[in-house]
Amino acid sequence: MTSGTSLDAVRASSELRSLVGRLRRRLRELRSAEDIAPGLLSVMLRLEREGPTTASALAAAEKIRTQSMATKLSALEEQGLIERRPHPTDGRRRVIDLTETGRQQVEGDRSARREWLAEALQDRYSDEERTRLREAFALLDRLFED
Repeated sequence: MTSGTSLDAVRASSELRSLVGRLRRRLRELRSAEDIAPGLLSVMLRLEREGPTTASALAAAEKIRTQSMATKLSALEEQGLIERRPHPTDGRRRVIDLTETGRQQVEGDRSARREWLAEALQDRYSDEERTRLREAFALLDRLFED
């Protein structure tokens, strides 16, 4: 923190971090009945977002050792959530992708979270308050400007 940072900015920072942390915890609690561990879900979300890839690329992206990724991939494969197929140009490697069941699991988890948040915003805030929230989100979006 710089000496020029106002006390108000420090308080806002603390409140924002607390709020984001509570929201993340609440959204994590909303997993479907077919729960999978957060570390496994992270791999599935990456596969869904970035598409098929190799185990070593997944390990690098998740910042974990290749052996740890192999354990996660084995667990996902046993549950029928991912599949491995030959790499198109390198016969020594395998490409990892979500199965249809894995894609449905990811979408189910995402849908449950989206529905809870939309319903909570509908039930707990007036139209005017939701408008103010959207204005605040636009202000927060400036945090990511360079």
